[in-house]
Amino acid sequence: MLSVFAVSLYNHNMNADKILEKLKTMHPDARCELNFETPFQLLVAVILSAQCTDKRVNIVTDELFKKYSTPADFAALSPEELEPLIHSCGFFRNKAQNIILAARAVIERFGGEVPRTMEELLTIPGTGRKTASVVLTVAFGMPAMPVDTHVFRVAHRLALSDGKTPDAVESDLKNEFKPEDWNALHHAMIFHGRYICKAARPACGECALRGECAYYINEKKEA
Repeated sequence: MLSVFAVSLYNHNMNADKILEKLKTMHPDARCELNFETPFQLLVAVILSAQCTDKRVNIVTDELFKKYSTPADFAALSPEELEPLIHSCGFFRNKAQNIILAARAVIERFGGEVPRTMEELLTIPGTGRKTASVVLTVAFGMPAMPVDTHVFRVAHRLALSDGKTPDAVESDLKNEFKPEDWNALHHAMIFHGRYICKAARPACGECALRGECAYYINEKKEA
């Protein structure tokens, strides 16, 4: 594990702009891979994506959104009606309940429109900080820094954070990068973690950041 001093040293070894540019060069098409047409559909998709791949969620929502697409559609459902339709996403009982309650909250408290503030989004059932951040950045283009497992892992390996929680990593990344870069950084880090900096077998040979990567440097020392 890197010490706090080592993290600070690596952080300033290469400035944030250069890190972001290298990530964007490696992942020029980085974007949200969930399919949706409205902010509410995105909210549903993100709730479904917990402990599930985007690919699987897209398969499920491709059929789901043909039948139910608006908050009113989902608010009228019972868990027993929704559960079979989202079963393959895992944790389907809890997700069904949260989606239905979220739809009702959007209708009853926000006039049928997904709200555009973190504070309001966090009051919606099934909407934690990461989910709210995804909605803000992807649906509304607002500066946010969602931290999923990929962002968490990449931030630690690049020594951009030694935070023990997603909230701590989010705070470190926001302090290190400019708000106008948060959205691009978020997508690039997800793609990097998904396709290059994988959990079990990172493809370090393909990574333009390996010279500045604390994880790679430590691995070389131990080899």
